[in-house]
Amino acid sequence: MTSKRNLKSVTTTTTTTAAEDSSTIVSISQQLARQLEGTIESDEDDSSSAPTAQSLGVRAQKKLLGKFSSKSVAKVFIDETSGRILDNLHKLIRGYSGNKKEADKLLKSIIKTIIKLGILYKNNLFNGFENQLIEDFRNRFHALSKVIVTFYEVDYTFDRLFLTRICKECQELTHKIVSTHLTQKSHTRIDFIYNYVSNLQFIDYVFNPNSTTNRAIIKDIVEDMHTLMDAGLL
Repeated sequence: MTSKRNLKSVTTTTTTTAAEDSSTIVSISQQLARQLEGTIESDEDDSSSAPTAQSLGVRAQKKLLGKFSSKSVAKVFIDETSGRILDNLHKLIRGYSGNKKEADKLLKSIIKTIIKLGILYKNNLFNGFENQLIEDFRNRFHALSKVIVTFYEVDYTFDRLFLTRICKECQELTHKIVSTHLTQKSHTRIDFIYNYVSNLQFIDYVFNPNSTTNRAIIKDIVEDMHTLMDAGLL
């Protein structure tokens, strides 16, 4: 009887441990996407504009999206390679701030913004002018990505002020793209993202040539950026 009880205890412990080990395999971006379930549409509920059939349809889609599994959400709007970049950005933010909650907050803000933009884009809600702004944003973000790659791969090219300027250009374009679609709360979130990653102290920390840890993280980010650029996705 005792041996059966002990066997049951061992089995339960082993199962629990296995489950815990398995949960650590899930990436940070996937974990945070799960935490955002059912909250994606809440920021836009305070819109003062009169509802239309189209706006109500988009709101319904946001609510439906909140019912999807978080893994589905991440796969629909964030591919595996981009997810790895976000995970590595989370490592850099956590290392810089020494605060996991702060790193989680920034990554959640990025994921939430990507999902909202994805919903608007997939529903063809951007007009001709906004689509041109999106194209301008893609070009600037591509330039930003190439700058990051160059900073890592070519010695003595690091220019934090240049990197900050491109970040600010992307920030302004993002605001213009969503100006008629999202509320002030979303605009505040956008500012939080860009202001954080374009902070000169953060940039200096990330590209510190004496930090072997950060160099290894940037190496992984650059490799994934090359993959996305080669595929025409960045």
